[in-house]
Amino acid sequence: MLRRLRRSSAIADSPADPGDGGGDGRVPDSGHALRAPSRLHAFNRYEIKYLVDTGLVDGLRDEMERRLDRDAHSGDEGYGIWSVYYDTRGLRFYWEKIEGLKFRRKLRIRHYGDRFKVTADTPVFVEIKQRVNRVTQKRRVCLPYADALRLCDGREPVEHTEAERPFVEEVLDLVCRLDLRATAMTGYQRHAYVGRDADVGLRVTFDQRVRGRDRDFHIGADAQNRFIVPPTKSIIEVKANERVPYWLTDLTAKRNLQVVRVSKYCQSVEAFGRAPRSIFHVPDHDPHSA
Repeated sequence: MLRRLRRSSAIADSPADPGDGGGDGRVPDSGHALRAPSRLHAFNRYEIKYLVDTGLVDGLRDEMERRLDRDAHSGDEGYGIWSVYYDTRGLRFYWEKIEGLKFRRKLRIRHYGDRFKVTADTPVFVEIKQRVNRVTQKRRVCLPYADALRLCDGREPVEHTEAERPFVEEVLDLVCRLDLRATAMTGYQRHAYVGRDADVGLRVTFDQRVRGRDRDFHIGADAQNRFIVPPTKSIIEVKANERVPYWLTDLTAKRNLQVVRVSKYCQSVEAFGRAPRSIFHVPDHDPHSA
């Protein structure tokens, strides 16, 4: 099990966060209550993560391809995923994850593909990913990048359909009331596989070259990134609607894969010294940064 530096009084010790319900991070308020996902771009899943040596990935992918189909967007090279995460000045969402709260969430803008091709009109997703007990819920809306920035950074209403209105209003409420701002960025190369036949609903992803930065948050910026997970390690995520098939649990046991608690967002926060470092201790000046 991946161990993180924990601080039991972390939220209580943090300075008061204006617009964040005080400094304890646990003051209830109706706006912060987790909402049931709407039918619009909503996903409810169980997620299991493994940290593996990158040298094992090709062999594991070969085994997956015997049972699963490639995601339609994967191809031979996979695809890039770039996300900008929003948090309070006191890193409320970060500490909720570290403390392992059963009810927590985070806001992000996510782009799939080549970040250097991003323009104002490029479609991106504004997402709220939340955890309710053991179930991960993701809700999102697709917007042109300029509108996503207007909503999350400019805190302005944007054009949307009637079906999207509740979600867009929730995002606007979050960024205004909690005073959210872009806090960290992550990027990685993903190969994805989806279940077929009896395994419909299963999704397995391999994330490599996990990088991040703490400034220059425009997705298309020509900015320096740093490895937030060592390049010798890759993250496997298993996502299932109800159950993980026996063949997959047998495979992870045979390969001695260990379940880990790892958040790419938290790794990015820690890699730049904004919170206690994880056990990875990625060098500050990694020659492989990109």
